[in-house]
Amino acid sequence: MHIDFTPPTNGTYNNSGSSRRLANYLEHEDLERMEKGIYTEGFFNLTEDNIYKSKVIKDIDANIGQLLKTDAKFYAIHVSPSKKEIQAMGNTEQEQAEAMKRYIREVFIPEYAKNFNKELSATEIKFYGKIHFDRSRSNNELNIHCHLIVSRKDQVNKKKLSPLTNHKNTKNGIIKGGFDRVNLFLQLEQGFDKLFNYNRQPKESFTYRNTMTNGSISEQFKLQELDSQSCERKIAISQDSNQENLFSVNLENKEASNQKDSQVYNTFNIFGLAGTYSSFSEEQILKRPKKKKKRKL
Repeated sequence: MHIDFTPPTNGTYNNSGSSRRLANYLEHEDLERMEKGIYTEGFFNLTEDNIYKSKVIKDIDANIGQLLKTDAKFYAIHVSPSKKEIQAMGNTEQEQAEAMKRYIREVFIPEYAKNFNKELSATEIKFYGKIHFDRSRSNNELNIHCHLIVSRKDQVNKKKLSPLTNHKNTKNGIIKGGFDRVNLFLQLEQGFDKLFNYNRQPKESFTYRNTMTNGSISEQFKLQELDSQSCERKIAISQDSNQENLFSVNLENKEASNQKDSQVYNTFNIFGLAGTYSSFSEEQILKRPKKKKKRKL
């Protein structure tokens, strides 16, 4: 799972003014899909689907109380699952889109709210999401991802909420609370795995990738060593399993052989030949002896 908070720019992602430019950009894929006769997904929030773009712009742009002209009015967030994660979300685009919305509503937004350490709930976060199915720079077949426009202010336009703050859990001073992005990524990953029953491999985890990118040499070495040990354990378990399967097959073959011998022995008893198995072939045993006809005098 790749999650990034897009830094503000002077273009599409300029967040000090209206959200109109970003909202317009997020609809560009819809036109291409509609021309091809492929279904599209509208904007959504915590409870509604297929929300008009005009409502999104109006709602975000009006929720800016007490913000200065140069302050951020909203934040753009990308949520991009890996190919394996997408496969766990469904088989069709529609299934995957529904799963993505469920993940945003049930995992992402609740964890996002909780991470401010201000006792916020998901219902207090004002956001709109837009699902995209393609990436112009990717050759992968599975590219579903979600764009979020999240208001700087809460639903009632009172609390300022910035996921880009450097504060994490401040309890004293003017600024209270904060935002721990590392903790958010961990919680979102665990939430995904639980929601979709996803068996995440160590190298797929945020902890592994973050350590290999930002950790010290000793931390990276230790993590690689643990990963190597994990692989060795898996190989050992696999070998043990193969041995058990081989033993089971041999046991089944032996039982089948014993059963066959028993059937042959019973055949001997029928013809009064018990104890003489080694002197006859099966063909001879199963062949009834013909009675000699008496010659008429």
